[in-house]
Amino acid sequence: MPIARITGQGLAAIALSVALLWACFIGERLMVRRSLDQRAQLMRELHQMQRERRAQPVSAPIRPGPRPVRVTVG
Repeated sequence: MPIARITGQGLAAIALSVALLWACFIGERLMVRRSLDQRAQLMRELHQMQRERRAQPVSAPIRPGPRPVRVTVG
């Protein structure tokens, strides 16, 4: 003889609770996936910005040759 019985209303409440739990779980997974995608996109943009701002190497300065001889008159 059962001590307690689950009524239709109680069974509906359990079903609703389980459905809400699954909805929360799936929503959380979607948010995590979206945040990972956004983080990856941000990292790609940062690397692109760093490549664009990187200083371009320049050639070494040319050493001046011997000075021309000054001719003074007088």
